[in-house]
Amino acid sequence: MKKLLIVILCLCLCLPAAFAEETAESKSRIGIISAMENEVKLLLSEAEIERTDTIGGVNFHVGTLCGQNVVIAKAGIGKVLSAAGTATMLNRYPVSYLIFTGIAGGVGDETKVMDMVIGTKLVQHDYGNQNQDGFEWSSAYNEADGYYTCDDDLVRLAYEAAKEVVGEKHVFKGVIATGDQFVASGTYVKYLQDQFDALACEMEGASVAAVCEQFGIPYVIIRCMSDKADGKAYETYENFGDTAADNSGRIVRKMLKGLEGKQ
Repeated sequence: MKKLLIVILCLCLCLPAAFAEETAESKSRIGIISAMENEVKLLLSEAEIERTDTIGGVNFHVGTLCGQNVVIAKAGIGKVLSAAGTATMLNRYPVSYLIFTGIAGGVGDETKVMDMVIGTKLVQHDYGNQNQDGFEWSSAYNEADGYYTCDDDLVRLAYEAAKEVVGEKHVFKGVIATGDQFVASGTYVKYLQDQFDALACEMEGASVAAVCEQFGIPYVIIRCMSDKADGKAYETYENFGDTAADNSGRIVRKMLKGLEGKQ
């Protein structure tokens, strides 16, 4: 009987903590994800972090930012890590919207270094068949036409926020091409323009989009151009990468204020 009372007492002591954790996790949150540390550094410095959960080697920072409940994570570079990080975030936390923030290479002729591109559609430019004639892009292994579509409301909100941060003439909307390569080739830039009408290229957006669509979560991908993805891309990235990342973060802050009351 004594042992039974001890077991019941232990359960009573554990239940409040378990209930509190369950209650906390029931809060709807806005997910913010990036590939690199500098892409979330500004946001983490201004957020009120309640706790940090480490899952699969990725730190998920849970707290508030600009009055919104958020969970922020740096998933890592490339499609595999970004997809894994996004899937973990959406599976573990009650995310209502997801924002991917970061930097990219400018592909459109009209886009310049430090301009913003708000993704309307995402495509995997390295997705297809390698045959005797070389690489052939294909949507055969993807549903529909091979493109993923960002949420219209989030795109509008991101576009308006970006105009306030960097000015209207520096903000563009369009296709972002994703692949597991850092592009530093004028020839390949021309291919991305001709094949996809892309304005930017990077290494995570389409994989994040694919996972969000599987989970049915509205999302948007926002990118500040750190380089022009040409022969000088590495040099330009080194000079402007951190500043471009901060600009993208400032736009996320504006977006959070615009999402007030919509979680």
